Amino acid sequence: MAQVLEFRLPDLGEGLTEAEIVRWLVEVGDVVAVDQPVVEVETAKAMVDVPCPYAGVVTARYGEEGSELPVGAPLITVAVGAPASGGPAEVPQTEARETEGSGNVLVGYGTSDAPARRRRVRREQQVLAPVNGRPAPEAPEAVRPAPEAAEAVQGPVAVISPLVRRLARENGLDLRALTGSGPDGLILRADVEHALRTAATPAPATTAATATAPAPAGTRVALKGVRGAVADKLSRSRTEIPDATCWVDADATELMRARTAMNAAGGPKISLIALLARICTAALARFPELNSTVDTAAREIVRLDAVHLGFAAQTERGLVVPVVKDAQGRDAESLTAEFARLTESARTGSLTPAELTGGTFTLNNYGVFGVDGSTPIINHPEAAMLGVGRIVPKPWVHEGELAVRQVVQLSLTFDHRVCDGGTAGGFLRYVADCVEQPAVLLRTL
Repeated sequence: MAQVLEFRLPDLGEGLTEAEIVRWLVEVGDVVAVDQPVVEVETAKAMVDVPCPYAGVVTARYGEEGSELPVGAPLITVAVGAPASGGPAEVPQTEARETEGSGNVLVGYGTSDAPARRRRVRREQQVLAPVNGRPAPEAPEAVRPAPEAAEAVQGPVAVISPLVRRLARENGLDLRALTGSGPDGLILRADVEHALRTAATPAPATTAATATAPAPAGTRVALKGVRGAVADKLSRSRTEIPDATCWVDADATELMRARTAMNAAGGPKISLIALLARICTAALARFPELNSTVDTAAREIVRLDAVHLGFAAQTERGLVVPVVKDAQGRDAESLTAEFARLTESARTGSLTPAELTGGTFTLNNYGVFGVDGSTPIINHPEAAMLGVGRIVPKPWVHEGELAVRQVVQLSLTFDHRVCDGGTAGGFLRYVADCVEQPAVLLRTL
């Protein structure tokens, strides 16, 4: 007899609770090996290939491409040890594994007791939906919903995510009144949030002149995946952080000349953003207040020892902020290489969650978009962000005479809780001095 094992969507780390199925890599009836990727999912952090910890024949898949699944939801079932009843393929003659499988639920993340407990809790809230024309397996007695939960989901409600059910329940929303925007009418979190916003907006008074007017047309775009994560993070930043911005114009002519000389000397080329990053880390060493975070619960400012430098990167999937870890210990050559590696990973969508989290300060080079200035939103829970505009020829007074120089606008947006304007101004002035006279950086190292 074949043993049918259920593989659930694993805990993807960094507090992520759900993922969208982008592309199935296996079909029902396919033979899979241990740790073979079976599905490509998109989280709020990155695109991830999920490997299966079992070897055998795929007997069922749960979730269509484009649908969202919560962590702990069934993903596939695999028959191991012998041919499944009616199965089209032979199972490799490998010893059936214990239910924990290989332990490598996701490359870069191990299994642990805590994720397992979270998966069991979510399982108790879940109602399975049939997929691929197969009936969903009946939940074991130990994990069937409580009677009151069963009463709350009576009727043909197309919902997979327990997070969606909880959001509707907490706001008194009847899911049976909604039409889902997901595949086959699946109700997504975006549908519930839209219904709640609509209910909270008072309807305008209707007159005879407007009663027959057609509703305005438009295109709705769900706030999910990267776009949804960015929206949530920026909203939280604006809500929690009392930010302020100061800026200064700087003559970058000497910095550009220094870079040209460095690259003419042979060896690996040095990027401009690497030089700016080197200046940032030196400035943060002098003004550590800006490399910090605020613990609101403890009412404490936590000053951080290491500088994990994030940089804003625009990709086809949206804005992402890869992080250069321990930037304070890297020279310009090492920074150039790491920026190039992370930028390429961002372009291909292969950044891992670990490479997108843990930043302590952000460098935002919006000059690549051809603009001079900006007042960016701080990347929560960081305390500051340095913005760099385009470097362009402008009239400038140099050594007492009017000249054409390469000018850049620098801006610093900072959390006013961690420091006052004097500290912020001192940081920005030091950065500007290093841009105008790179020798200043050498004198202070």
